[in-house]
This record gives sequence, C-alpha cells and structure tokens, in this order.
Amino acid sequence: MTTYLTPALAWRRMREGNERFVAGESSHPNQDSSRRSSLVENQHPFAVIFGCSDSRLAAEIIFDVGLGDVFVVRTAGQVIDDAVLGSLEYSVSVLGVPLIAILGHDSCGAVSATKAAVDTGDMPTGFIRDLVERITPSVLTSMRQDKHEVNDMVVEHVKQTSQRLVDSSRVISDAVESGRTAVIGLSYSLAEGRANVVSGIGEL
Repeated sequence: MTTYLTPALAWRRMREGNERFVAGESSHPNQDSSRRSSLVENQHPFAVIFGCSDSRLAAEIIFDVGLGDVFVVRTAGQVIDDAVLGSLEYSVSVLGVPLIAILGHDSCGAVSATKAAVDTGDMPTGFIRDLVERITPSVLTSMRQDKHEVNDMVVEHVKQTSQRLVDSSRVISDAVESGRTAVIGLSYSLAEGRANVVSGIGEL
C-alpha cells in the first residue's frame, strides 16, 4: 500500500514516534513477520532520514518506526557526497518520499574533530580529513556568529547541510518548489532522546 502523505503529515508521524521514544512508550510498529512479507515486492517509505552514522542515532528506534517506514542514509557528520545525493534523489524521484529529514546530534565526533582542526590548524590524516574539510564551513560560520560550542556548530551544520542539499540537487529543489517534498533539519539530544527542528525548507 502506498503511503500518500504530505510533508507535514510525514513529520507529524516522525514527531509522534519520537515522543513515544522519549517517554519510554515505544510501540515498535511494523516489525513483525507479516510486515516483512508485505514488503518483499516493493517499499513505500514516508520519509527519508539523512543522519550521522553515530551508533547512538539509530533512526528507526528514535522515531519508533519499522520495516518499510523510512529510507535511511547515514555518513559520519551527515556529510554530503555524490552517493548521498544519488540516494536522496532516488528516495524522492522513485519512491516519492514527501519528507527529507537531516539529522544531527549533540557531541558529534565529526564536528568536534573539525572544531579541533580549525582551532589548532592540525588536520587529520586519511579520509577523515575529507570529512573535516566538508564540515569546516559550518564550524567557521558558527564561530563568526560568536557561537563556539560544538552543539551550536552541529545546529549550523544541519542548517548548511539542508541548504546545500537543495542547492546541489535539481531533483530535490524541484520537488521542494512543487510542494511534493520538504526538507527539515533536526538536532537530536543524546541524553533526552528528542529530535528538535532547527530549520525547514519548503511547505511543512
């Protein structure tokens, strides 16, 4: 069954699931064998979550959803690359997902590493350097706004990631302009378990 949800209704469903998780009242929907069987031929997720790879940020758990509910893309520090853009474009153009949620979190290791690199001038080696280089603009913008805490930088990075996504992808920007899809930025509290909206692009 196709889930024809507006961006606003998709976010409401995510928010209500997160509220259950915060309250310790998760219902663990769509996680049984009949749900698994019903999804063999196709999928109709109601949202795509592009989040940090952090092990404490398991998307289906913190939003209390199950199999087939959300399309999930994750990289350290929710850093965009071509594979991420392709995955998100697929979710919008092929699966018809009405909501893209960018999910960052407090005490993010990738953002902390970037802050340290900016502060000291010492860049990490290997491909971690690539992550740091992509997060650096968010850290610098936060510092220019006189916000020097890592969690402030996380919020700025979520905002910039959301905007860059729309700026980089014609598929996604067209979907947003037509009202078929919206992009929201979320900052997750590891201690509380709550995902708070920090930005939004499109009708929600």
